[in-house]
Amino acid sequence: MKATPLSNCERRFLLRAIEERKRLDGRQCYDYRNVRISFGADYGCCIVELGKTRVLAQVSCELVAPKPNRPTEGILFFNLELSPMAAPGFEPGRQSELLVKLNRLIERCLRNSKCIDTESLCIVAGEKVWQIRLDLHLLNHDGNIIDAASIAGIVALCHFRRPDVSVQGEEVTVYTPEERDPVPLSIHHMPICVSFAFFQQGTYLLVDPSEREESVMDGVLVIAMNKHREICTIQSSGGIMLVKDQVLRCSKITAVKVAEITELIQKALENDQKVRKEGGKFGFAESIPNQKITAFKMESAAVDTNNVEEQAEEIITKAEPPSEVFAKPILHTPGTAQIGEGIENSWGDLEESEKEEAEEEGESEATAFECHKMETETETEGRRITEAKKDEPIVLSDSEEEEVVILEPQELPKKTRTQTKPKQENTSKKAFNKRRRKKRAAY
Repeated sequence: MKATPLSNCERRFLLRAIEERKRLDGRQCYDYRNVRISFGADYGCCIVELGKTRVLAQVSCELVAPKPNRPTEGILFFNLELSPMAAPGFEPGRQSELLVKLNRLIERCLRNSKCIDTESLCIVAGEKVWQIRLDLHLLNHDGNIIDAASIAGIVALCHFRRPDVSVQGEEVTVYTPEERDPVPLSIHHMPICVSFAFFQQGTYLLVDPSEREESVMDGVLVIAMNKHREICTIQSSGGIMLVKDQVLRCSKITAVKVAEITELIQKALENDQKVRKEGGKFGFAESIPNQKITAFKMESAAVDTNNVEEQAEEIITKAEPPSEVFAKPILHTPGTAQIGEGIENSWGDLEESEKEEAEEEGESEATAFECHKMETETETEGRRITEAKKDEPIVLSDSEEEEVVILEPQELPKKTRTQTKPKQENTSKKAFNKRRRKKRAAY
């Protein structure tokens, strides 16, 4: 395990605060962090939170053959895992010195203290017994792992239910929870560990040290005790020398803390059992506080669906239609209208070509006179060009907007073309025919 680096300045600050009887989280020297217990949907599954330290416990069972030296006793197996999810210093797939020490301490606390009646786990002596397995997973590390693990382990064992079994001759029948109610384990007492951190060779003492306090402590003393003031196990590490008075003072503090935690555990178990019997909601999802982002829960509200149609009609009649949504239609001419913004519609207006035709009809005489004059000029110009070039037709203008006159040398009056608008072209033809009749009469 890689230790979390701690600067010298922070180390001096922590030691200075401990000398002044102060802690970073505001606790007193003998104060314990808040303990919170939540149960899963299955029996034997729980999460214990000791401050920010979180431990998940899961109990399982199976039928196995007993040990040869103890044929009438069941088997207990305990396993604690420190995953990198809890702290970056933990390495996966490798048992560190801390992990080995914690596993041994949990085994002495739960197995050697005889808190579980192993003989009640025997089904057929020498053939089949129950093997109870307790798996502990550290979810978040914020100091004092052993206390949180011991509380989670005993809570999960008390909450667990094994299947009921019947024996008829050599046949063993295991019943499902639907056929028969599961049977709880026979637990005599609840051993709970309490840790004490010592500083400056035992001069200062703190209960339930945090992660930063563990990094600067000189040694630690762990005492496992039940509510009957019976010491189940005791362990000291760190290379400090403790006198008798210090150990006695720690044992008195442990008795008080164990009594409080045991009462909390019993209340939590009773509440969970009551909720399950009443058919209420239970599990980890129900235990998440509503203030957290991950709590996707909303309080249920009753909705009255009676007389919905009448209420809807009242709302519609009382409501006023918005006046700004639709603009008033703009009526240009009868039969055409425009709604909304944009360019005004021009369906009722006359087109430019129609306006020009109207103007040309009104001034038809002036147009005829101008066409006659233009024809005379065109004939004179055509004769001059024919003398210059007799074979090529001449285009006076190639613009589409202007009038284009094409002159050919042979039969000039018949082949002359003027590209004009339809109305203007008819007027030009009339003037031209009139002129031809006058010339024939003159000849």
